[in-house]
Amino acid sequence: MKNAIGASAPDPGTSHGMLVDPGWLQAHLSHPRVRVIEVDVSPAAYDDWHIDGAVLWNIYADLKDADYRLAAKAAVQRLVARSGIGPDCTVVFYGYAPALGLWLLKLYGHPDVRILNCSRGTWRAEGFSWSTTPSEPPTGTFCLSGEDSGIRADRTAVREAISRPGTILVDVRSAAEYRGERFWPSGGMEPGGRAGHVPSAIHQPIDGIYHEDGSFRSAAELRHLFAPAILDDRGELITYCTIGGRAATAWFVLTHLIGRDRVRVYDGSWAEWGRGPENPVTPWMTAGS
Repeated sequence: MKNAIGASAPDPGTSHGMLVDPGWLQAHLSHPRVRVIEVDVSPAAYDDWHIDGAVLWNIYADLKDADYRLAAKAAVQRLVARSGIGPDCTVVFYGYAPALGLWLLKLYGHPDVRILNCSRGTWRAEGFSWSTTPSEPPTGTFCLSGEDSGIRADRTAVREAISRPGTILVDVRSAAEYRGERFWPSGGMEPGGRAGHVPSAIHQPIDGIYHEDGSFRSAAELRHLFAPAILDDRGELITYCTIGGRAATAWFVLTHLIGRDRVRVYDGSWAEWGRGPENPVTPWMTAGS
């Protein structure tokens, strides 16, 4: 992948172009065409400290609407603009759900998006630059394109996949969520929501995809973590979780690190599916039962 910073700039120091080594990012934090985005579920961690110059994308406030659906395109466009993202920027994501941010920009056609190949904690522990001052980059000029339907699945696509040969639904949540013991990962239930999984979905947790420092394991190691049916490239996969973060991570690993074709993310995930009384659930329990 050609680096968006220009021919004279060094390539990211990893063996895979979608990942960025912390040393490379540290050396390019001040470059005018590098943007760093922290993706999290609240501003708490970002306010405590963040990578120097990073902008926060709050999943619940910025990426999802009140019904946990993906924010409208106009809202995403405003988010991209206030994040300082231009068409020639290299955008590096880190934090709680960096793959969700990367997937979103890929959905709308940005040509150069990456993930920091270490955990948030490792960045600070290794002595790289951090700050408590919110970043206010100049207004970005990247215009979102039409959606890439090849990487996104909606509720209708999931419903059709339940009984359609050739498409595998992949539930990457915890065993307790899959079995219907909890709606949210924290253990909480949702008023009017049902816990369980989409009928016919394979349970495929993504525990173990990282080294202790938060970097991704090798492609060979990652392949051993997935069921053979998921690695079989003859069919389509649709990943889902609760709000899309783990589903996007599975998509990223399968698509960009392992090389699996035809993988889509159901970004509505269980927050949408489990709250819809018309959606089949196996097993199921009503909230509070």
